[in-house]
Amino acid sequence: MHHHEEHLKSSDLLTDIVIGMSDGLTVPFALAAGLSGAVDSTSVIVIAGIAEIAAGSIAMGLGGYLAGKTEQDHYNSELKREYEEVETKREIEIAEVKHVFAEWGLSEDVQNKATQEIIKDKDKWVQFMMKHELHLDEPDPKRASRSAVNIGISYIVGGLVPLSPYLFIHQPTDALKVSVLVTLICLFVFGYFKCRITGVHPIKGGLKVMLIGAVAAAAAFGIAKLIG
Repeated sequence: MHHHEEHLKSSDLLTDIVIGMSDGLTVPFALAAGLSGAVDSTSVIVIAGIAEIAAGSIAMGLGGYLAGKTEQDHYNSELKREYEEVETKREIEIAEVKHVFAEWGLSEDVQNKATQEIIKDKDKWVQFMMKHELHLDEPDPKRASRSAVNIGISYIVGGLVPLSPYLFIHQPTDALKVSVLVTLICLFVFGYFKCRITGVHPIKGGLKVMLIGAVAAAAAFGIAKLIG
């Protein structure tokens, strides 16, 4: 059981990093590219980029927090309902327990014995129904706050990658060239490892993520130039 929890937390952390990092690399990259086609000062791009990273990390972190709270609230709501149904619809709930065992392929005799064992303890009965009828696992109560922090930090880390060349290079177009090179490499590496972990073809996945970032930045740069 302990090993399962560690695995679950690792999976949650990976999900948060993917969400935060993917947007963090792409959105500030597109913003910086767009401004490079419209302004002559890297200081303006840096200020705008930092402001976007701050706002984006807060917005993304808040989104992760709300998603975690929603999951927790949904679980608690279903848990309360299941306790009520065990009290008010006892026979129906007993039949549902037996149905679960039937789906597992147990014999009629074993179904009856297993059902009688489960319904002896109301708490275990409800937990059994939550997991095997509703297919809901109890969320980590700290998941929402952890998700907010993980996503927010990942967004900041990702956003600093395309913005960093503008801190050292004073010509926007020159900084953009370095930013494009560095960010596309990071997008490919990020996409490669993300797809390798999730079982998708890593090379294709890396190229896909890199292409999305390149298209977003090119569109922003082109629009800025066109308007300018």
